[in-house]
Amino acid sequence: MDFLKVILVSMLPIAELRGSIPLGLALGLNPTQTFLISVFFNSLIFFPVYFGLEWFYERLFSKIPFFERILERIRKKGSKYVEKYELAGLIIFVSVPTPFTGAYSGSALAWLFGIEWKKSFLAIFLGVLIAGIIVSIASLGLLAGLDFFGA
Repeated sequence: MDFLKVILVSMLPIAELRGSIPLGLALGLNPTQTFLISVFFNSLIFFPVYFGLEWFYERLFSKIPFFERILERIRKKGSKYVEKYELAGLIIFVSVPTPFTGAYSGSALAWLFGIEWKKSFLAIFLGVLIAGIIVSIASLGLLAGLDFFGA
């Protein structure tokens, strides 16, 4: 049941790996399993976002200013990465574990820039993998520090 919580959090916008890996570790789950599950399920977000954006944009998002602003924010934040470094930039954009730079935003960015889906998915997956490593190291370091101080 605890792994289901990790899966669900890894698929939530904004939380993604930044939430699922620390959650799994806090629940006492195996760090390797937590990492693998988080990366796998967070990467799967690519498909509904990338392929769903076209459909939703035409029918809904283009008519609601809130969604337009979100897509514009993603385009503005990510354009400096993708325009300059292309796929490597997309990997970097996704791998930085900060709000609005994960698999959701990276998938939307790939769609906004018309990057072919297979290349986009590979870049998103690699970015998620790197972000997962960063979050895991930081989370394990924090837990070790708390344990060291007896907290």
